[in-house]
Amino acid sequence: MRISPEKIDELYPDIGGDFADMLDNSQKQDENTIKEGVIVTINDDTVMVDVSEKFEYKMNIDEIKDSNGKLTKNVGDKILVAITRRSNRVSHKGAMKIQKIADEIKTLGDDFEDVVIEGKIVDRNRGGFVVESDSGVEYFMPKKHAAISLKDKPESSIIGKRIKACILEVRKESNSIVISRKRFLDTNNSLQKESAKKLLESGLAYDGIVRGVHNFGIFVEIGNVEGLVPTSEISYKGPVSPLKTYKVGDKVQVKPMGFDEKRGKLSLSIRALFEDPWKDIHNEIKVGYVIRVTVSNVEDYGAFVDLGNDVEGFLHVSEMSWDKNIKQPKDLLKVGDEIDVEVIEVDVENRKLRVSLKKLQDRPFEKFTKKHKVGDVVKGKIATITSFGAFVSIGGVDGLLHNEDAFWDKTKKCSDEFKEGDELEVSIEKIDVANEKISLNRKTLIESPSESFGKKHNIDDEIKGKVIDIKDFGVFVKVDDASIDALIRNEDLGHINKDEIKIGDEIQGSLTNIDKKGNKIRISVRRLEKKREREEVNKFNSNERITIGDALKANLKN
Repeated sequence: MRISPEKIDELYPDIGGDFADMLDNSQKQDENTIKEGVIVTINDDTVMVDVSEKFEYKMNIDEIKDSNGKLTKNVGDKILVAITRRSNRVSHKGAMKIQKIADEIKTLGDDFEDVVIEGKIVDRNRGGFVVESDSGVEYFMPKKHAAISLKDKPESSIIGKRIKACILEVRKESNSIVISRKRFLDTNNSLQKESAKKLLESGLAYDGIVRGVHNFGIFVEIGNVEGLVPTSEISYKGPVSPLKTYKVGDKVQVKPMGFDEKRGKLSLSIRALFEDPWKDIHNEIKVGYVIRVTVSNVEDYGAFVDLGNDVEGFLHVSEMSWDKNIKQPKDLLKVGDEIDVEVIEVDVENRKLRVSLKKLQDRPFEKFTKKHKVGDVVKGKIATITSFGAFVSIGGVDGLLHNEDAFWDKTKKCSDEFKEGDELEVSIEKIDVANEKISLNRKTLIESPSESFGKKHNIDDEIKGKVIDIKDFGVFVKVDDASIDALIRNEDLGHINKDEIKIGDEIQGSLTNIDKKGNKIRISVRRLEKKREREEVNKFNSNERITIGDALKANLKN
């Protein structure tokens, strides 16, 4: 039987066209293409081999290098090579491949049909796929004999994939073995179904070998049957990463759990081999119990803790500490830490157990109330700034400083004046124990505009200002030398007709009140008018006394 060069390209795509030509020529000339030669010279990139013919043949130096790039042969060493006469080149690796295939053909003999081989896909070409067994024997699988799942997939997802296939044909004259994945699946399907059913019906556990590891689970082979152990069936603990736990070739014990006859899928379980630790957990652990656990895994959102009986609890980052500044669980815990936690939820039906670490710690609010009282002046750092104010951290507790309690100037806001991390001195204005809230004040520690005004003016001083606002209850005037407004109530307007007052009018009155805490000033026109009336009366009375006295003196003289 004669094989074409194109077919050789399909069977041996990595050897190249020269080798295909060599085989073609060797078939024509009925010559032995594999010979033993002797290395005569080794250059930088070429090796010359003497095969006892008229001339020496060239060979690439990579043919005698190992995976680390070191030479495996020296000058004078004997070497088996395959000859390509057209290019006067030889290949040691090609000879070894041909030799391995020849040895395999000899081992198979005549009883080769439907023998199952296993290997990995190492190449893909126009005609199909090259599959290499663990012993290094290469088989050719034509496209029409490949499974549908392999035909249309990108090369990157196929190269390296392990498969099983049946031997279809052994070609001794061309030293090739043809295999079929499709035939293996067809003939093995019914056998798989029967075997899977028997495994399931037995109710026993079986030793298997891991054939594939994925995020969703592991594929395990039991004899000639392959089944899937989903991630959820690996352990009774929390999420287990198959990629971190298993590798191809691992031996595991599994128990068949179900068989989807329509899809031909066998479901397996590892955790079914053990007693369910959740079965009686509600009798052993209750909410409020304090238990000793070991940190088994730390994630960005929290930590998983091992109770020591294949049950895992979850410790959320919010339950790790009362300190709200802790953002990363790894900053507080590491795998292997033994800690005491309080059970805060036991959900047997959904296999969830939540624990808390901070519940065993003193509450910061309680510590704060023992140490501080209303009126205390304390220092803290701004933790958060909002549109309505800022939260100031004081001893692990955040107190709220409203904008109106931070500045006397009502136009100012914390977001405009401060930034996170700024240190402030504040006074404690209110402690709400029931709701665990603290109100702070800053402006009471700062001199108010009314206090500054009070240092320059006294009650009954005459104050002049321009009208800036008219309300139902009175009029606000802007005092020239003050940063606050003064109020004249309706009853204090005196002779002035309120209906005739306009914005910008100048009004003069007497200072009647300075509210330093409330930062308010009141003036009164009526009081100023009465003051002036009294002054006029006093002046008049004083003038009248002088006139009578003078008359009496004159009469006495007369």
